[in-house]
Amino acid sequence: MNLKSIGGILTLIYLGATNAQDTRMVTEPKIPPACTYLISNKSTPNKDLSSDQLSIQTAIDQCPKGHAVHLSASNQNTVFVSGPIKIKSGVSLAIDKDVTLFASTDPKVYDTGLKTCGTNNTVGRGCKSFITVENAHSSSIMGRGTIDGQGNQAMDGTHETWWSLARRAQKENSEHNIPRLIEIDHSTDITLYQITLKNSPNFHVALSLVDGFTAWGVKIDSPMNARNTDGIDPISSRNVTITKSFIRTGDDSIAIKAGNKGISENISIIDNHFFNGHGMSIGSETTSGVRNVLVDRLSIEGGTAGIRIKSDRSRGGPVYQIRYSNICMRSVKNPIELTQLYNPRATGELIPDFSQIEFDAVYSLTPGKVIIHQLSNERPIRAKYHDVHLSGNRNTSVINGVEPEGIIYDTLENDLHRNCSESFIPFPEHLRASKRPELSETQAKIFSKDEVFKYAGLPGKEIISPWEAKFIDFNRTDYLVDSKTVNEDAKHFKTLQGAINQLVNDVKTHGTRERQFIGVRPGIYNEVVYVPNLNAPISIKGMGKSSSDTVIRFNLDASISSEQYEKLVGHEFVNSDSSILNMFEQTKARKNITTFGSATLWTRNKGFQMSNLTIDNSYERQLLPCSVDCQGYSPSVMHQAVALMVDGADQSVFNNVRLLGLQDTLYLKSQTDHETSRSYFTHTYIQGDVDFIFGDATAFFYKTEIKSLGSRKDSYVGAPSTHLNSRYGFVFDHCTFTNDNSSNAQQGAYRLARQWFHNQKCTPYGPLPLNDYSCQLGPIDAYTEPIGQISSSTLQNVGKMIVMNSFIGSHINQTHPWADWNTLGKISYRPAQFSKNDFLENLKEIGFTQLILEVTEMENDSPEIYLAEFNNTLNH
Repeated sequence: MNLKSIGGILTLIYLGATNAQDTRMVTEPKIPPACTYLISNKSTPNKDLSSDQLSIQTAIDQCPKGHAVHLSASNQNTVFVSGPIKIKSGVSLAIDKDVTLFASTDPKVYDTGLKTCGTNNTVGRGCKSFITVENAHSSSIMGRGTIDGQGNQAMDGTHETWWSLARRAQKENSEHNIPRLIEIDHSTDITLYQITLKNSPNFHVALSLVDGFTAWGVKIDSPMNARNTDGIDPISSRNVTITKSFIRTGDDSIAIKAGNKGISENISIIDNHFFNGHGMSIGSETTSGVRNVLVDRLSIEGGTAGIRIKSDRSRGGPVYQIRYSNICMRSVKNPIELTQLYNPRATGELIPDFSQIEFDAVYSLTPGKVIIHQLSNERPIRAKYHDVHLSGNRNTSVINGVEPEGIIYDTLENDLHRNCSESFIPFPEHLRASKRPELSETQAKIFSKDEVFKYAGLPGKEIISPWEAKFIDFNRTDYLVDSKTVNEDAKHFKTLQGAINQLVNDVKTHGTRERQFIGVRPGIYNEVVYVPNLNAPISIKGMGKSSSDTVIRFNLDASISSEQYEKLVGHEFVNSDSSILNMFEQTKARKNITTFGSATLWTRNKGFQMSNLTIDNSYERQLLPCSVDCQGYSPSVMHQAVALMVDGADQSVFNNVRLLGLQDTLYLKSQTDHETSRSYFTHTYIQGDVDFIFGDATAFFYKTEIKSLGSRKDSYVGAPSTHLNSRYGFVFDHCTFTNDNSSNAQQGAYRLARQWFHNQKCTPYGPLPLNDYSCQLGPIDAYTEPIGQISSSTLQNVGKMIVMNSFIGSHINQTHPWADWNTLGKISYRPAQFSKNDFLENLKEIGFTQLILEVTEMENDSPEIYLAEFNNTLNH
């Protein structure tokens, strides 16, 4: 049985129901419900810390017990910078994924009043800690984010870092005044969970007089040359568990201490991984005693020391009932060090006493020295060694004692390597997924026009059904539309809808399947146009010199009532075929026509083609009070208003067409059950200000200009809602992304897309600041505050969009062009998902294992990339 198997069993035992060294029942922590979300407003750790420090401390002070203050990201804004923070009793600070809380580099904000912080003197301890937990119960610091002490950065007003100050103090034999990262005093049941701590100026975590402390899944990271950057130091504390954590520092990974304030006892250090540093230490202060410590299933790789108990006669005391088991080490200078002569020049009568120390299944795969230094033979170090193997020849340093018995030096390492084969795990570097992922050349070929239009069918069941997408130009005109027509007949019409009405009747009467051609003379046509599903495909062409000569225009928005809608457009459909009338009735049946009913041109016609004209929804924001019942819509809010809706009309082509609107200009909707609906846009112009190309259909845009209008501070070109198993969403190739040079656009904060999270009623991707809030997987989307459920079908509308070989203007954010759907803490939040792997990881994080099983059982060969770019040119 290898160490991994042994350790797995022992972990269950020690963290389970049987008595461990920690007398508590320790289980994996959970982040408490949120009391508030603070959203980052910066992407770099600038020097302006006042707003963050005040807002964080105020939020903590106002947060009720049992809740958490969340520090959350907003797209590229992932940074908070603060001075000292104090965690209130019963309150948690949660640093969310990808967020970094930076400690200020200004010594003045840490000063205790002596004006010595950031200097060396003979006293030391002239700085407050960055985070303090004092006289608290059940407080915690949690989350997948990072707290960065900035020990490697120059202190404000100097060229010296905190670490170089500490190193200078060592040379000068003086004391440094440097803040610790986290200090916990006189407290009970304190937790660190999942958090990453790095670059602390001094100790990362120091506990003093703490009863009940858990560090679970913590990562601590500082370089080997950073002086006094201990990982976790339990001092005169009891009932401590440190588990499943990764620690590399410039000093002790863990140092259990006991000065004159009290004993340290009942400590479990289980299933951890240490790297550079000074290893697993007890001491050097042991005055009040250290007892009942278990160190099990530990790997140590690199550094100067492995297992170490250190003290001397100036600070010694009893150290006993210490057990080390299932330990694997390599590249460790001194794998075992037990010394009562830590400072050989020390004086005093506080004599160290080490007894009842056991080593079992301890291995060093590389040569190193064993150090046994006793103060005298009168009080010997009493340790037992069972199954202790060190690679290489005997290498010991013994003072005032005898060679330790039971340590085996092996020249053959195969067995040792087998015992430790699965123990060494690399430090989990926090590699943030690129917020601007780039396709390889091979991947880019998968998104060529021929590939995108090669498949059709239901999601996950698409078959090869190639479509050669191209515009079929025509000289023949079956129906002619001219706003100046005086006498209409079966071929000549004043409105485009009139021509469509006649065309549908003719096709059904004659049973033809041939393409029908409509020419539209230049002019502005104030009407909506509905094109039904029909056996014959329809082509519409503007007959002016340019697309701007022929305009189909109407002003409809989502808030319009059915009564208003009928008054505005009902006359167009009096003599329409039932297929067209049904489209009208479907819209009229709603209380308000909604986004779906606001289209200026709505087509369901398979093979539909349009060229050389403009489709315009002329709706603009109205900042006027309601003169009639607003039906729940505020006129001061921008409503959705669609110019063109392609509704399940597979194989549609738009050539040299202008689409004008603001919010939701172009709606691309698939067929029933997300069955493929393909559209091709070539040499086209599309404008809008937010989510203005959206939907779940498949579309390829070629040599098209996409203009963002700057009427808002936040703008998104696309809002795809592609189904998880649909092969393709939106692909832009050789396009130009431009803007109107407005002041908002010039801020460079606009986005290429956010993935439309439609139909959801609650979000499972983050807790809301509501008591007892939950959003569980269920058969439908429903929410009654604070309990909701979300369907698997809604979660599987993931949204896919690729931009390649295109010019992207400076209005698009240069580092985070893909946005989350709203912000964490809102009921509509969903993080950007760049790939199927992101999708599955998010489901895993929120515990939706049932949906993971459903998704993985439906494996198919569709591209697993959702958002990406290739070979784009950026206008910086």
